[in-house]
Amino acid sequence: MTQLLTVHPTHPQPRLIRVAATVLRSGGVIAYPTDSSYALGCRIGDAGAARRIRALRSIDERHHLTLVCKDLAQIGRFARMDNWQFRTVRQGTPGSFTFLLRATGEVPRRVQHPKRSTIGVRVPDNRTVQALLAELDEPILSSTLILPGDEGPLNAAADIEARLAGLIDAIVDAGPCPALPTTVIDLAVSPPVIVRRGLGDPARLGLAADDAQAVEVN
Repeated sequence: MTQLLTVHPTHPQPRLIRVAATVLRSGGVIAYPTDSSYALGCRIGDAGAARRIRALRSIDERHHLTLVCKDLAQIGRFARMDNWQFRTVRQGTPGSFTFLLRATGEVPRRVQHPKRSTIGVRVPDNRTVQALLAELDEPILSSTLILPGDEGPLNAAADIEARLAGLIDAIVDAGPCPALPTTVIDLAVSPPVIVRRGLGDPARLGLAADDAQAVEVN
């Protein structure tokens, strides 16, 4: 059974946030809002839940998953950053950017890119997910809620429930999101590359938008 947790978008109820965190700690998969779109999420150490997310998205291990973190300090625990990489991440945090970086030993090998040993990281500017991250006290392993055959992410709790009822464990409904994916920046290469242009403006990071390259990272 899929729980529907309807939270206030700017003042999420602590009781409901605790329920969502309990679902994650119990090995569950949730749908939750961010500052860009809804996402599917689970605990970083839960291999079974991560496989469920990949199956729902119909993606394999070559497709980057993202660690949604509460702050820069948490990113630094899971991703390796030189000074120039740290400066770029800081400029885009919090915000609608996902950064690809080399993973630290804290990241299970099964969720790293199998050839590059990289992981996506981001800090969203959204009160609901920030409350959930504070309660959970660890990142949420996530993927944009774009289902096979769809061109964009699902953006309404009713639609998510209709499509995923019984397949995920909870939906955290804080109303609609911008319904656009993040801008993805590959910082594991120098100079950095805009892998996907999304909601975040690359100019905020000092990057030219015409550097964008189309690859499958959601």
